[in-house]
Amino acid sequence: MLPVLAAAWSLPAVAFLAALLLLRAPAWRSDGRGGVSDLFHELIRYGKTRPPGWSLNYLVPKSWFTHFYVVSVVWNGSLLYWLFRAEFLGESLPSWIQDMHRALGRDSQSEDMADSEYSSALLVLLLLWLHSCRRLAECLWTSVFSNGFIHIVQYYYGLGFYIAVGSTVLCQVPTNVRTGKVVRLGYDVPFGDWFESVSCPHYFAELLIYVSMAIMLGFQNVTWWCVVMCVLFNQALAAVLSHEFYEKNFHSYPKHRKAFIPHVF
Repeated sequence: MLPVLAAAWSLPAVAFLAALLLLRAPAWRSDGRGGVSDLFHELIRYGKTRPPGWSLNYLVPKSWFTHFYVVSVVWNGSLLYWLFRAEFLGESLPSWIQDMHRALGRDSQSEDMADSEYSSALLVLLLLWLHSCRRLAECLWTSVFSNGFIHIVQYYYGLGFYIAVGSTVLCQVPTNVRTGKVVRLGYDVPFGDWFESVSCPHYFAELLIYVSMAIMLGFQNVTWWCVVMCVLFNQALAAVLSHEFYEKNFHSYPKHRKAFIPHVF
């Protein structure tokens, strides 16, 4: 276990949990009159959940979501390449990766380190890279981005997230391995499949992806479960914001739908 990494992932997880709890507090509902409450909403809302007329300071286009997956494909693809060569060709990891391992207290191979743990890390990194490729393809050829915005803080967090998550996977192994086209910008109530149970099934699916990676890395891997908690609270916050948007704008919105987890939340 890497306590530094676990603590690093716990911090944003706690921050997203706090934001989710504050969002449900009546005193923190934004009234558009400024103050700490509105600053809070400036930081957590984006796209359709961001009311028109709000300040445009420190915002970037929502279409810049694409940058997250470009960075992830390049960065995590490079990590996958280095780990593959270290695992199967007996090469050493780059010196800067070894320095990072030493800084995090993972300097050498443990005697009880099984080959399956190397394979698990390699498989998780491969799945993460494929997931990023799929999301990049969706952004380029499927998603229809509105003229919405995201806060610059959210943008930099997204870039940092995909760099950090791949690096976290790589830190699970020791250093000495093996010696669209826009059609319409309106919103409709979606129906069918998971949409019958939750407002944001894509957020729930994202959580399941990271849970499956945690299972592959082992239930005892505390660091990765901290990653899962970070994803859980981040996606839960986004799901609640979207769910409130649908309920506010569609009076006939199904009352039985949950925001994030079917039949639960």
